[in-house]
Amino acid sequence: MRLQRSIASSFLAVVGSLAAAQISFATTKGLSQIVTPDLQPEGDFSLSFQAQSKRIGNPYELQGELGLTKWAEVAVFKGFQPNELIFGTELGLIQHEPYLLSVGFVNWSPHSHVDPQPFIEAGYYTEHHKFIAGATHVDYRNEAIVGYAYDLNETWRAQVDFQSGSGNSSTIGVTCNLTRDFQVNPAIPFLERKGKARRSG
Repeated sequence: MRLQRSIASSFLAVVGSLAAAQISFATTKGLSQIVTPDLQPEGDFSLSFQAQSKRIGNPYELQGELGLTKWAEVAVFKGFQPNELIFGTELGLIQHEPYLLSVGFVNWSPHSHVDPQPFIEAGYYTEHHKFIAGATHVDYRNEAIVGYAYDLNETWRAQVDFQSGSGNSSTIGVTCNLTRDFQVNPAIPFLERKGKARRSG
């Protein structure tokens, strides 16, 4: 019950702050499972709540993402069950659409003794088609990252992504901007092997 109150109060705080501050305009940025090579614009702060299966990661999370400069962003996930903080950062080496190239790390959780997972990722972004490919290092193995999104318009995006390795999955989903400050991203993961995937960003 205490956890449910904490989640409910956090969700209300998120909704309230978005409504009052209009932190950033919603975009169809990001995919369901993988980090993407495009960055949060400089000075933009986004706040989101995620509910997902325990098989994927922490079932209840808040995420804050801040564009520090036009070539750097940071992200912090606050998990509730278990209680943990997960950090990530991304540096844009090339940010001239249609060509994107980024490096960084995701899923660093000192509290849970999880090391940062470095990645490199390239993207080819047109008005409607977004292609993503890259690699990440998880524990003692290298894993492939692949994603594709189709932007129907500024409101709707269809997307699919994949990260190889034990415990990771393919994900198919959509993104819908309900208003310019609020979006939903329902997705269905297809787990390939036993284990847990970690939220990438």
